Amino acid sequence: MEIMTLLAQYVRTKWLARRFSTREQLEKWQDRQVKALLNRILPVSPFYLKRMGALSKAEWRKLAPIDKKLMMEHFDELNTRRIAKEEAFRLALQAENTRDFTPQLKGVTVGLSSGTSGNRGLFLVGPKEQAKWAGTIMAKMLPGPLWSEQRIAFFLRANSNLYTAVDRRRIQFAFFDLQNSLAEHVERLNRYQPTVLVAPASMLRMLATAKQQGALRVSPIKVISVAEVLDPLDQAYIQDSFAQLVHQVYQCTEGLLAVTCEHGTLHVNEDIVVMEKEYLDEQKERFFPILTDFSRETQPIIRYRLNDILTERRTPCPCGSVFMALEAIEGRSDDLFWFRHGHENEERWISIFPDFIRRAVMVASAKIEEYTVRQLGAEQVEVALLVNGQHSEQEVQEEVRQSLAAVIRSYGAVVPAIHFVPYQPHSGAKKLRRVERVFAFDEQKGRD
Repeated sequence: MEIMTLLAQYVRTKWLARRFSTREQLEKWQDRQVKALLNRILPVSPFYLKRMGALSKAEWRKLAPIDKKLMMEHFDELNTRRIAKEEAFRLALQAENTRDFTPQLKGVTVGLSSGTSGNRGLFLVGPKEQAKWAGTIMAKMLPGPLWSEQRIAFFLRANSNLYTAVDRRRIQFAFFDLQNSLAEHVERLNRYQPTVLVAPASMLRMLATAKQQGALRVSPIKVISVAEVLDPLDQAYIQDSFAQLVHQVYQCTEGLLAVTCEHGTLHVNEDIVVMEKEYLDEQKERFFPILTDFSRETQPIIRYRLNDILTERRTPCPCGSVFMALEAIEGRSDDLFWFRHGHENEERWISIFPDFIRRAVMVASAKIEEYTVRQLGAEQVEVALLVNGQHSEQEVQEEVRQSLAAVIRSYGAVVPAIHFVPYQPHSGAKKLRRVERVFAFDEQKGRD
């Protein structure tokens, strides 16, 4: 670990947060950072050198966006350390099977990400980038100053050298493997007594239940949700159980994208990434982000189109930051629900954002404790509800059916068959998706 790099990044992150008073200042500074990055990586990344073509570095925003498929297809010539994709996959899969995440390739940390969409991806992080990541996350998310004593409990599907980089003398780090049982986690947490609890929303929900039942006896001073969409229903439940605001870290294979401020507002980390917006609606609220991360050099991320659906916050945050604020991370474009148009003489399809499906369930009844909604096909939706035991499940199901039908009908779409199945508790080993489309849909062809 490059401790001086970590400390320098910690100080820099704290300073940059206060440096910019206008968006114009920030954007000019970002532009300089990206051009400096291009100067460093173009000589060692054949993929980006060819992609730039005749464009000057000042025209970097004119680059056609790439996606995960293209990045993985050109992985060998995209990364700057000449690391072969097959070799990286072999090491990452070996780590998954042995649960030993310490091996590196050429001094580079290799990680495997399934992503919310289920498509496998690789990420590479060099030692200097690892130290910078640690400095950034500590500056943005640690409660108290760097020299305060903290015990961090980190729940993830897979550990990484990236995460253990924050393990310093006064800052202890403990990895909790999501594949282990809840009983094991509760026993170990009671012994560890974390001051910071970091976990996917589904695991935080299970721990919150254990706390309410008296089995979990911890009182962290900060609770952070990662890796999954934080549903408002889960957020309220977790906050009530721990008597703490639930913070979020929005991170994926493509980078550390956003974290919450002290007011709970999710701000894009515009001190390390440029987030351009490809709007999805006429109101210009929802968008796909196009990312350029000027902190990544081993695996450069330049104009990378992510298929997460984000909603921009319109009202200023009380913290006063000029960094872009997000209202919500709705999910993947893969989770847009598609229904046939209601007009029998018109053969077209209607899309509905996951957030509208989510809200339809939540407003239907206050008696719902947990839920999932899965679109199995254009004419079939499956709903699972966990209803407070004091209330009639059939009544709540009918309320949800009517609420979902009303939303779908309001878009002019044909209401599908909506059937109910028993709710299955989430195991924690896989990402929880409360709203999910599970059939393939080709928007261009207009059929499933």
